[in-house]
Order: sequence, then structure tokens, then C-alpha cells
Amino acid sequence: MRNAALILGIIGGLWGMLVGFFSFGYTELHMRYAELAEFTGGVEDETIIRAASLAAPILAIAGGAMARSANVLGGVLLLISAAGMYYAFGFGVFTMFPISMCGLAGLLALIARQPDPH
Repeated sequence: MRNAALILGIIGGLWGMLVGFFSFGYTELHMRYAELAEFTGGVEDETIIRAASLAAPILAIAGGAMARSANVLGGVLLLISAAGMYYAFGFGVFTMFPISMCGLAGLLALIARQPDPH
């Protein structure tokens, strides 16, 4: 189960990075062109989106990397990452896979009692 948590966490973190790149760029676009915010409705809180764009994928990749050796800490980091992505980006077409992968990886890392055989 720890190996599955490792793989799911790293893949979820990489998908989260992709979502984070576009979300950060979207907030930057709204800051540079104020008239675009009037047209699209703007962004509610760009600070949270920018912070989650950076922190959530890093936590997911770090948690996935720790899932084999320090499974409890890795699982907690993965669950924090999934919660951060859900809070900042919501649950949609592009966020459902990274949130689900990180959440499942966090649960697998937490319930793994003994290391996987190599």
C-alpha cells in the first residue's frame, strides 16, 4: 500500500502542478488586465489561489516521496494537499484527478501498517 501511495501521490502532485500553473497564470492575467476581470467575473481571493498553486503540489510530491519511509507524515501531507486543492480550486473537471489521487494516496499511506515487500 505504501508503494501505491507513493505513485498516486507523485502523479497527483504533478497533475496539481499543472492545475497550479494555469491557476497562477489566470490570476496574473486578471491582475494585469482589469477589464478581463469585469468580463469573466474575476477571482474571489487570488492570494489563496496563488498560495495553493505553489504549496499543494509540493506537499503532494513530498508526501508521496515520504509514503514508504514515514507513512504517517506522508499521509498527512497528502491529505493536507488534497484539502488545499479542494479549498482553493474547487472540484471540477481538471481538479478531480489530483484531488482524488492525493486523497486516496493519503488514506493508503495512513492505513499501511508494515512496509511493502520489495
